[in-house]
Amino acid sequence: MADRIFDLQSEQEFREVALELFRFQAERCAPYKRYIDLLGINPAEVESIEQIPFMPIEFFKTFDIYCGEGEAEKVFTSSNTGGTVASRHPMQSLAHYERTFTAAFELFYGKAEQWSIYGLLPNYLAREGSSLVYMVDRLIARCGSGGFYLDEYEKLIADIEADPKPKILLGVSYALWDLAEKYAPKLTDTIVMETGGMKGYREELPKAEFHRILTDAFGVEKIHSEYGMAELTSQAYSAGEGIFRSPEWMRVCVRDVNNPLRILPRGSRGAINIIDLANLSSCAFIATQDVGEVFSDGSFSIGGRLAGADIRGCNLLVQ
Repeated sequence: MADRIFDLQSEQEFREVALELFRFQAERCAPYKRYIDLLGINPAEVESIEQIPFMPIEFFKTFDIYCGEGEAEKVFTSSNTGGTVASRHPMQSLAHYERTFTAAFELFYGKAEQWSIYGLLPNYLAREGSSLVYMVDRLIARCGSGGFYLDEYEKLIADIEADPKPKILLGVSYALWDLAEKYAPKLTDTIVMETGGMKGYREELPKAEFHRILTDAFGVEKIHSEYGMAELTSQAYSAGEGIFRSPEWMRVCVRDVNNPLRILPRGSRGAINIIDLANLSSCAFIATQDVGEVFSDGSFSIGGRLAGADIRGCNLLVQ
């Protein structure tokens, strides 16, 4: 199935693969199976993706969400800001993860080799098990240029200015804000991409206001964004204005915040559900704690978090 998800030719094929994967995971992923049983749903009677139940993302904190063959090659973990319990996502194959994030990145930005990627991810680098750090590290290796930086802002600026290749500065929100506030370097031939996450280090701002601070400081027209999380294998990207697009094997829809089993039509605002077919060895059908809107073309925006949801290291800024 791994090869099929990267070669989807139509919406109908996506639906067929999604239903096939659902039936497999409904049988093999024990926590998901138990959840479906408690809902009183018979997987054999699920005939469309609209009928597939989405598993609450919180299950990754308390259960082993895994249905792969043999032991997982790697277990990625979320940050646990403020003492919250970290999510654990067993990844059966790092090669599959690398294939997925490379394909998603290159779908929106072209071959990695043409870029230099500079990672400004101090909080992620300070802990073990970050899927974001693994992704950026492997993309940097493909690029052959760039690197990771903690708080070496002057060296980061000097290295970017001396680099003749097109560049992506990918950073956690508070670190980009620190760089903008302390140095305000005017960056040329550079995409600035934020991954979200003030993590209590800085004031939470409406995203549009925060992006204006960055565009003014860095002299760029727009701020790009990456939307991903430890519980997913895939990522979505925004080229500006907070509008995200996902690869063909990933779909986003919204559910009613008062009735989590009710999927709302496109154009509605609600809690975000994600189908990530690349989650082959865990669960591909995730009910997140993010709130947003899905537009008619399948693109989406993120507008914050559900009330009472845990602070996440990779959540995006509120609108």
